[in-house]
Order: sequence, then C-alpha cells, then structure tokens
Amino acid sequence: MESEFKNELTERLMRYTAIDSQSDELSDKSPSTDQQFDMLNLLREELLALGAEDVTLTDYGVVLATVPGNISAPSVGLLAHVDTAPQFNASGVKPRVIKGYNGGDITFPDDPELILSPNEFEYLNDKKGDDIITASGTTLLGADDKAGVSIIMTAINHLLQNSQLKHGPIRVAFTPDEEIGRGVKKQLVTDLGVDTAYTFDGGRVGDLEFETFSADKAEVNIKGVSIHPGLAKDKLVNAIHIAAKIISTLPQATLTPETTEDNEGFIHATDMVGGSSEMTLRFILRDFELEGLKNKGDLLKQVCEVINSSEPRAEITCEISPQYRNMRYWLEKNMRPVEIAKKAMKNLNIEHCSKPIRGGTDGSLLTELGVPTPNLFTGMQNIHGPLEWISVQDMEKATHLCLQIIKEFSQEKEGLVF
Repeated sequence: MESEFKNELTERLMRYTAIDSQSDELSDKSPSTDQQFDMLNLLREELLALGAEDVTLTDYGVVLATVPGNISAPSVGLLAHVDTAPQFNASGVKPRVIKGYNGGDITFPDDPELILSPNEFEYLNDKKGDDIITASGTTLLGADDKAGVSIIMTAINHLLQNSQLKHGPIRVAFTPDEEIGRGVKKQLVTDLGVDTAYTFDGGRVGDLEFETFSADKAEVNIKGVSIHPGLAKDKLVNAIHIAAKIISTLPQATLTPETTEDNEGFIHATDMVGGSSEMTLRFILRDFELEGLKNKGDLLKQVCEVINSSEPRAEITCEISPQYRNMRYWLEKNMRPVEIAKKAMKNLNIEHCSKPIRGGTDGSLLTELGVPTPNLFTGMQNIHGPLEWISVQDMEKATHLCLQIIKEFSQEKEGLVF
C-alpha cells in the first residue's frame, strides 16, 4: 500500500519546496507577497491538466477546484497552504532525498556543523528505512505546508484517474498567508461551498487535531524625545530604552514560548524595529481559553502603562487585534467530522492521537465561520527552521488517509448537517 504514491509525492514535494513562496506579515497586500503567485499559478495549471473542474484563482489569492462527485454524498473540502514561514530564510531552498535512512545523524551539505540527530529528535528513530527529505542547511524546507499540497494533489490525481471510485463532490482550496494568520477570508466559506473540510497541516502520523490556540496580535508603538546626544542631559527620552524596559518587565520565566508547554499560553515578542526616537514592538498572544488570552493582553497593556507612568514624556500605545479562535468551541458541539477521521484511521490501522495544537491553522477561522475543519497529519517535523524534515512514507500514509476519509463520506447521506 505504502509504495503506491511514493514517487509522485517525492517529485511533487521536491518541486514545490524549491519555489520561494514566503509570506510577509508587514505587507498589506493579499497575498502578502508576489512570489506566492508562483505556487498558486503553478497549482492552477496543474489542476487543469489533471482534469479538475471549476479551477479558479480568486481575487483574494486562493486556488479553488472541484472533483465532481459520482454519487449522492456530502461535499468535502481539502485544504493546504502554499506560503512558508517568514521566521527563517526560505530563498534558494535545495531539497534533497535521503533514501532508506540508516538511522544515524543527518548532516547538511551547506552547513556541515548542522546535525539532525535521532538522539535529539526521537521521532526520527522510528523512520529507519524511510526516505527522508530535508533542505541543504541554510534554509527551511517548506514541508509546512507543501507536504499538505503534495498529499492533496496526489490524492485527487488518483481519484481523477480512477473514475470507478465512488465519492461525493470534493472541493480543493490552496490558500496563501496562513503563516501570518491571513489565509482565510469570509468569502472563502461561500466559494468553497462544502459541508465540512480538513486541513492537511499536521505533524506525526496519527495526529488528528481539533483544538488550537486562540490568538491575538499586539503592536506597541513608542515615541521618545529626540535631541542631539551632546545636549541630551534631562531632555532625551530614548525609545530603545523604553522598549527594553517593556520587554524586561514582562514575565520571562513563565509566559514565553521557551518556558511553556502543553496547555500553557504565552506572550511572544516577535519583532523590534526602530531607533532612539521611535520604536515598534510586535507580539503574538496565545492561550487555549479566551479568558487566558484576554489576561495576557491586559498584562501587556498594564506593563506599557506602568512604563509610561515612569517616563510620562514618552508616548506609548498598545493595540491588540484578534487573529483566530480555538476551533474546539465549535467542533465540540458536533464531533462528526472528527469521528469520521478517527474511523478512517482505524480502517487503515493508524492509531490516532488528538491533543491541542500549540498554534493554529486555516481551519481555526473556517470552523469559526461555520465550516468544521479539523487538522490532519502530513509527517512534517521541526518546521520553520533548517532542521525541518519529513518522511515520504508518512506522506503516503496521509494520502491514503485522505482517500479513506473521502470513502467514509461516500457512505454518509447527502446534506448531512454538521
């Protein structure tokens, strides 16, 4: 079973990851970067070549397509995002395949000091004999989420080439800007037009995720008092110093990503830009519960107020904006999409594992907008950095899961209400 799609998945992921499609949170455009169109336009052309119908690139940057149903069954959406994370270099990705991984340390040709070791990353211990794909050491790989794109493209290619397989209508959506929390527009719900959907944007085999962080972002702007440093006595207010005080006053031992785990939320400083006269600090706020999320926003505002009171000549503003909410709030009211995915895994002898995602997906907002969208595994590991890797055999399992879920839905009644 697991060799059926190996070559196609490898070829697709190698080709897709070599395309730079990094998003940019500071851009006001949609998609946020022009280079994402390189992936979007490619996928549009490939979908047309496969024989998909209703292939469209929307004005908000989502590629949509249909695999028409041949029986009466609920419609299902399959989603993955084309952008890669802005946190690490994604230009000039050189993917490579390590066939039949031997179980030892993996080194990187463009950074000989970089080591991917099964001693440090225990999941790698389970992948001896698998084909492992990594980048070359100076970039991320981009399996997040081009592995999801590869899995969906391979699955629908199989369906289109095997018209005897019975299924309801399937809608595909490849989104931009997921990594910066802007992948889903309200219009997508109407344009997608499905009863339920799944994102393929998860990690280990068996991961079935229906609980995410709730997320806000914050921007703190600081305006100091500028004057020539030679004349600055009792006059200069250095915005850099104010920014440093804000950062240092926030909890460092309890509320940062590196000090939290499991169900604990955090305040994460992501950017600090500017100079002595003006500074901007950007944060992301995360918690699994809305009350906890609000408390973190209130804490940040309080810290800004305290620092401002100690130096009233400075101007400090703190603006907090919502990003997405924990999909559990909606999915727990009707777990049918999750149960169908569990059943599909059981039929494939895959043990499911459901635990909260310390992050979010396009499914977070889609679920909030009325389309229940759990998240499924792809195999991606160590994402957003140079040690990112994925097993092709894990991707094969995800492809079979995708097809099995479609099969399970084919046995449901059309118009099933979620």
